[in-house]
Amino acid sequence: MSRGHGDADRHMLEALVCPLTQATLSYDAAAQELISKPGKLAFPIRNGIPIMLVDEARKLD
Repeated sequence: MSRGHGDADRHMLEALVCPLTQATLSYDAAAQELISKPGKLAFPIRNGIPIMLVDEARKLD
């Protein structure tokens, strides 16, 4: 019983929280990033793996 790959990934990614603020993250599929609006950070997704390290995150304005 295999589901669409994208659905499972999206649900898994949206279950993650920002390590800095514990806020839920939004998934930006185009940029392959998880966005923390309260933390003003974008966490990269590399090879399907979210990199949840503040040092690796891109700062948002």
